Amino acid sequence: MQIGQTTFVYFISKIVGSILGFFATIYFARVLGEVVLGQYALVLALIAWLGVIGKVGFSSAITKRISENKEPTQFLGAGIVVMSSLMIIVGFLVVIFRTPINAYIGVPVAEFVLLLLFLKLYKNLVNASLKGNHLVHTYAVLSSGNQIITAVAQISLVAIGLSITGMLWGYAIALVVTATIGLWFLGLRPSLPEKRHIISLFNYAKFSWLGSMRSRTFDTVDIAVLGFFVSQGLVGIYSVAWSLSKFLDIFGSAISSTLFPEMSKVSSKNDLNAISGLVTDGLAYAGLILIPGLVGAAVLSDRLMNIYGESFVAGAEILTILIVALLIYTYNKQLLNTLNAVDRPDLAFRANAIFILTNIILNIILIWQIGWVGAAIATALSAAIGLIFAFYYTRQLISFELPTDEISRQWIAALFMSLVVYAARQIGETNWEWINDYNAIFVVGLVSLGAAIYFLSLITISTEFRQTVDRNLPINIPLLSR
Repeated sequence: MQIGQTTFVYFISKIVGSILGFFATIYFARVLGEVVLGQYALVLALIAWLGVIGKVGFSSAITKRISENKEPTQFLGAGIVVMSSLMIIVGFLVVIFRTPINAYIGVPVAEFVLLLLFLKLYKNLVNASLKGNHLVHTYAVLSSGNQIITAVAQISLVAIGLSITGMLWGYAIALVVTATIGLWFLGLRPSLPEKRHIISLFNYAKFSWLGSMRSRTFDTVDIAVLGFFVSQGLVGIYSVAWSLSKFLDIFGSAISSTLFPEMSKVSSKNDLNAISGLVTDGLAYAGLILIPGLVGAAVLSDRLMNIYGESFVAGAEILTILIVALLIYTYNKQLLNTLNAVDRPDLAFRANAIFILTNIILNIILIWQIGWVGAAIATALSAAIGLIFAFYYTRQLISFELPTDEISRQWIAALFMSLVVYAARQIGETNWEWINDYNAIFVVGLVSLGAAIYFLSLITISTEFRQTVDRNLPINIPLLSR
């Protein structure tokens, strides 16, 4: 499957799952409120951090070694041995510290933390193997399936009154189902590893473990730190803003996940020119959705958050800042992805260390000084610092062109879109009294209008984008082929 088509499959699959997740979050926000959502967010943040300890870069190492197509079954077996051993250690820590864990989250759920940790290990192993075996499209579909099953299971359990426990059981059910299906699709059965296979994973993971921590730091350190400084209700509002902003990062993640095994494969042939082209393409389209998302959020953030309930409007400013952070981080992620793919995890290690350190320090200082808005600002600033170092290290290895022209066209299309959406909002609020009672319908209409204006504008002004769409669609569209 072509890279563009694989990315498209990944993107569409994630869109489907994320849309259902979006509506599920609205349901939970209105039925359970921000406090329960805050508790749930803290559980997931804790699992994410303990999961980093439980795999310390080995999932990335498994993907890398399997993608090289040299003894993949032995490397899968080595990964199972190492990650299982680490997770047993982490499990004992959860049992020992279950009392402070329950106090931090606000409800007695330490047993769920332990259960979900082991299930996440199972799923991480399967996901790493799928991506390493160039089955990113399968991984994408299963990832969306996980979101769908999670949403359906959680809604069903919450509807019968299980509250936070229903959400956690729904999360667990989805992990078991999708990981098992992924294992069946993989068709790769582990073999008994030798010592050299384990050593090879260690040699890669000793640098790449910070990559896993980088991702978790960006995704959860703000929520984890907020848990010590603000109420669970504010954590819940913040987590909703974060989940809404992450919806816009789907395409950037699709590019990153698709390009890694391809870059890894090309790097084994020492074809730097091909890698250079992949880097440029990745940067050109990393912000394709986030750029209009940021501009649109600046116009509609209050109405977007109001969909979840009036109390969530307080997070409107947070939403815009978090999208800025995500846009910067997406470019950063593409460059770090390149460093890992060309087997230079040592350079990615340095860039990740700087990002993680600044993110943690800035989050603690800014949350302490200016409250929860400081968490979003800290995330954006640390992403910018990380991008600078990632760019520097990547340029040392690979000479690639910055796609400034294409990115500029995306901004032009997005700004034109924002003018149209802003005008439409003003007209609607001035002339239609019903929109206050049907805010969600009004917002969906404005977002749909904005998306249509953005993509039509971009197709009109960007020959490169038009040709890229034409190459990767399954059917020929005459207007795109001109």
